[in-house]
Amino acid sequence: MKAKTFILRIVQGALVGLGAVLPGISGGVLCVVFGIYKTIMEFLADPIHNFRTHFPKLLPVGIGGVVGFLGVANLLAFLLEKYPAPSVCVFIGLIAGMLPSLFREAGEKGRSKASFVSMAVAMVFIFALLISLRVFSVQIAPNFFWYLFCGFCLALSVIAPGMSFSTLLMPLGLYEPFVDGIGHLDFSVLIPGGIGALATVILFAKAVDMLFKKHYSVAFHGIVGIVIAATVMIIPFESFATSVVSCIVNVVCIAAGVVSALLLDKFNQKHAVEE
Repeated sequence: MKAKTFILRIVQGALVGLGAVLPGISGGVLCVVFGIYKTIMEFLADPIHNFRTHFPKLLPVGIGGVVGFLGVANLLAFLLEKYPAPSVCVFIGLIAGMLPSLFREAGEKGRSKASFVSMAVAMVFIFALLISLRVFSVQIAPNFFWYLFCGFCLALSVIAPGMSFSTLLMPLGLYEPFVDGIGHLDFSVLIPGGIGALATVILFAKAVDMLFKKHYSVAFHGIVGIVIAATVMIIPFESFATSVVSCIVNVVCIAAGVVSALLLDKFNQKHAVEE
């Protein structure tokens, strides 16, 4: 591999790492954009047989991914602690701004009635789940098993294009402690998170790969439904009612997130790489 290509792959990996941890952005989508998703999925689905051919290509991506992921974790933890509502509003804007490209990606291989049924069912399920947690005042205290779940969501955000791992963690109150633990290299968070991510890759990589190959539209529209429902559930409505100033700040933050996501999507389309 040429030095220029190696460096480019590291940069792409760093962006994928950022996408994996930033709310509203999917590491899996960026893998597709950079033309490395197929290589990653083939490697994860059968690492033994594909090690010699695929590992050299993915090594710089992995290096960049770790750097990008760890580099932004502390900053996110700080912002969510000091400026919770504005930070969440930026994330909501990012998600809203990425929805057009996500929906476009979902229909890349056509749409059917089953596609829209999948999206509707996924939305209803997530709404029911998260509303139930609020109605019954279910308080989730982060522990070893919940961090396993966080690792599962993290791995899924790479395996399933369009699925941001923050989508379910933020409404459940798990995103901030998980990111904070990663940023501070807290092994009580890193170990279960790593186990959950590894187990997800081992158990689901091949199945998810086959699902997207055989039922791409249905699977992707289901992800769109999950993203929409989970995003609505993290809107800090109470913050908008606090004061006129906080309402204006939140609206500006949402707008900034939308513009940033649209610019990123424009960049992705301009620099997309064929697999």
